[in-house]
Amino acid sequence: MGVENSSFFRDTRGIDTVPLKLIFYLAVTGAIIFLMAFSWNNMAPAYSGAKDRKQINSAAIEIMSIQDGYARNIQEVNSPEGSICSIELSLSDVRFLAFGVDPDIDMNGNLSDSLWQVENNTIICQYENGVRNLYHIDGETIVFKKGKLDNSTDLWEPDENVASKGIVIEGPISGTFNFELILDNGKHTLSHF
Repeated sequence: MGVENSSFFRDTRGIDTVPLKLIFYLAVTGAIIFLMAFSWNNMAPAYSGAKDRKQINSAAIEIMSIQDGYARNIQEVNSPEGSICSIELSLSDVRFLAFGVDPDIDMNGNLSDSLWQVENNTIICQYENGVRNLYHIDGETIVFKKGKLDNSTDLWEPDENVASKGIVIEGPISGTFNFELILDNGKHTLSHF
């Protein structure tokens, strides 16, 4: 076979391997795309959990920062406002966020079938999938109380209808949450929501 008779277009020696190589490369590309999608689905909850952890740790620091401040005496109507902190939270896939209490000690997802267990200096975050994270707030004992707005005085007072101490926010959680330091037979951190 001479040089004059050979041509690029007439050379068919490797033509049977082209479809196999094409199928192989498409399969490898598909596998890579599948692995990337699978790993993103596994990494997304970790990323979301890290974002939630950062927000809850910031909330703990804000709450801790008002503990040495001024506490409003709720027995005196003209008492000046106590130290207040505002917490921005945006937590998705959260069943509840509890301040100073465990509302689901049997972990069955029902917050009203058992007495709440007081857990001072804690924030408990329980996700829809049942996973729980416990955050401890350092320092002196922090007792949380749920607040309600008294329409006659336009002041926040402890909600006497609540059977136990502690504050629970049920998910989804998004918004600004305010806490005030008060005196009511001891120092308490009162919710304004």
